[in-house]
Amino acid sequence: MDVPHSGTRPTSDRVRESLFGALESSDAILGARVLDLYAGSGALGLESLSRGAAAADLVEQGRSAAAVVRKNAAVVAKAGGLSPARVHESTVRSFLQRATGPYDLVFSDPPYDLSDDAMTADLVALAPLLAPTALVVIERAKRSTPPDLAAAGLGLIREKTYGDTTLWWAEPAAPAA
Repeated sequence: MDVPHSGTRPTSDRVRESLFGALESSDAILGARVLDLYAGSGALGLESLSRGAAAADLVEQGRSAAAVVRKNAAVVAKAGGLSPARVHESTVRSFLQRATGPYDLVFSDPPYDLSDDAMTADLVALAPLLAPTALVVIERAKRSTPPDLAAAGLGLIREKTYGDTTLWWAEPAAPAA
């Protein structure tokens, strides 16, 4: 799979392998409608399709990175006979404002330079697009501030660190009684 020359931070093979093993063991992929925010090369969304997801939207702001995502999506679709991923060259916030959802599985791997406030605002914009049983996986550097899940109405399921990378798994929080 091609990777953009700059401006992205691909998920390491070790992290991706562990992530997808856990997703498959929890039956989170098969038939899922997937959203890959800050897609980079599109690896997470495309791997989801290759493992049985029903559809994938890949959102990437950078023009050259979006071109790489389109190329990778075409290669994956042709090789696996899969339905093609939909690639959106857009900011995450702009995409979320016009998206319809619901999404079952969301990957959010923002660039290092995205502020905590901007990431929280993106999570808040994402929340209404989530299926009731959705799973949101957020990837950031270990030294980053943990995402403000509560602000987006999400509850933490698990947190796991791999070297310099931390993954937070979240789900829509149950409404207060």
